Amino acid sequence: MNIEKTIKDCEIYLKQIKQYDPDPYYVDYFFNEYINSVNDIFNGIFEEGNRDFGLFISEKISQKKFDGKAKIKNDQNAMKFSEWYSIRYNQEHENSYPNFIKKICQFKNKFDKLPKIKIMIRASDRYEDDINQQIKVNLSHEKLCSKEELEIEVKRQLPIFLETINRKRSENNEPKVRENQVIASAFLEIEEYKDIEIVYAAEIYIPVIKRLVEESRKKIKELT
Repeated sequence: MNIEKTIKDCEIYLKQIKQYDPDPYYVDYFFNEYINSVNDIFNGIFEEGNRDFGLFISEKISQKKFDGKAKIKNDQNAMKFSEWYSIRYNQEHENSYPNFIKKICQFKNKFDKLPKIKIMIRASDRYEDDINQQIKVNLSHEKLCSKEELEIEVKRQLPIFLETINRKRSENNEPKVRENQVIASAFLEIEEYKDIEIVYAAEIYIPVIKRLVEESRKKIKELT
């Protein structure tokens, strides 16, 4: 597998998510592809390890299969790499947004689908603990019927949203949100993570992927 190409694929899928956001049908499709690519990249790290440590695993590789073969061959360096990777992977996922993506990857591996997408409105400029508000829009086969219908529903929900968020903003001495500073976007929730914006989470995860790939390659080189 070409890891660099798959990272590029992730970046392309991210652009497509941004392009179609918040349409649930297209966001779901391209975020599925994004998550598939993330899983492929992390398995690809162990494909490179399989080659460089000479484990000769012929089937599709995962960390679990890598560990099993390393133990059978008693390859101490391969085992050291996998232990190092697990620690480094966990460190990269200590923060909430990377951990959210990790949980989505695990969910996708288990159920082969994503949790149901919600359309929500939020302030275009974020402040900590800002609220988001779900809006109900007519869908046809999970697709938005029209942008005009979305805009009508956003405007209908604006008064309540602005009142609630600006009360919070006022209490925290933060700038007031105006009507033209509200946007609609696609959100997901999973386990303890409620209402996470897909575009934002996917965007900040790209550097996590790149760091893990770069550092894993250095560690493999160090141990071989």
